Amino acid sequence: MKQLTIAEGIHMLTMNVEDILFEGIWEIANGVTLNSYIVQGEKTAIIDGVIGWDGVPETLYRNLAEIGVEPKRIDYLVVNHMEPDHSGWISNFRKIKDNFTVICTEKAAKMVASFYGEDKIRIVKEGDTLDLGKGKVLSFHPVPNVHWPDTMYTYEKATKTLFSCDMFGAFGRMGEHCFDDELTPEEIDFFEAEGIRYYSNVMGTFTSSLRKAIEKANALEIKTIAPGHGPVYRKNPQKIIADYSRFSRYAEGAGKNEVTILWGSMYGMTAQAVAHVEGILQREGVKFNKLEMPLESESEMIATVFKSAGIIIAAPTYEYKLFPPVAAALNELGRKKITGKLAFRFGSYGWSGGAERELKEIMERNNMKWDFLESVEFEGAPKKEDLMKVEDGVLALIEKMKEKVVE
Repeated sequence: MKQLTIAEGIHMLTMNVEDILFEGIWEIANGVTLNSYIVQGEKTAIIDGVIGWDGVPETLYRNLAEIGVEPKRIDYLVVNHMEPDHSGWISNFRKIKDNFTVICTEKAAKMVASFYGEDKIRIVKEGDTLDLGKGKVLSFHPVPNVHWPDTMYTYEKATKTLFSCDMFGAFGRMGEHCFDDELTPEEIDFFEAEGIRYYSNVMGTFTSSLRKAIEKANALEIKTIAPGHGPVYRKNPQKIIADYSRFSRYAEGAGKNEVTILWGSMYGMTAQAVAHVEGILQREGVKFNKLEMPLESESEMIATVFKSAGIIIAAPTYEYKLFPPVAAALNELGRKKITGKLAFRFGSYGWSGGAERELKEIMERNNMKWDFLESVEFEGAPKKEDLMKVEDGVLALIEKMKEKVVE
């Protein structure tokens, strides 16, 4: 765990967590940080008390002591979001101090009671304030469905610090550098990629709500954004706001200037056409990603498709339907509401087709509204004329995806 000073009277505790499945689902290949913030006036508030999924280790109390915070003198626990990575320490903390108040939204209050049996709760609404003394005044701003319905921002007026919880966060462990103005170019690229993974895996379903949260952030005068996961933005907080706005466009069909090949092959027939497509993309100078299903993790699959302006689906017919691992991937993309993507599909079949029919069913069932070029299907191994049709489709995709590129 590390201790950092954000501003006078405002401190950050952060630690890296690895080897977990986020929400019990999402692989976090590069770890994730858990950030907690302490605001001290005459009274003390902890915002998103964290550290540990199963309670509070002794290291938390030691770190509080090292920044001059006596746990028994903490007056308020501000719960921006009830997910246990932000609230899981409440019951343990209550064992050593019985008279602190939980501050949260009305929807969070119900979960504080049901999760932890708490009843010392102050419910706050839009614009409510908490004066801690010594010029430290917190205000509260609900941002429902980011990504739970209970979520809120906390804003400190004197320092213009926005404690944004999961909003503006990213996966990825932090090393020595925890502020945006300290990050190396490699670290900037790293947190860009991990921000995309985080948004697409955790937030993508709620893009319309995130856009409202972006508007709410833009209505505040912000000097620092302090999220629950990832770096603190003190030099250029508008960058992460702009990044999240761009990510919201990726969720609705825009993307980087790259193609993702989402593919699977039973006996190598479709794989032959995939190899041909790789050569075309290399010849045309187009960056591309290959995701062979079911070998790729769901987390990586979603993030990679999410960020790409063009998608190639390469999958055969399997028992009158689409190759199941690719069908499952598309259904998950639909559940995450990744809509409006430009796509082209090809694949082989044996005794009959059927993959195309199920592809259309998946798109319609999930209301995905993907823009498909005409598919190419071939019996058995692809012949020269089949590969020419595939090439025509790929070239058409490359040309049309220019309309979708947002870097």
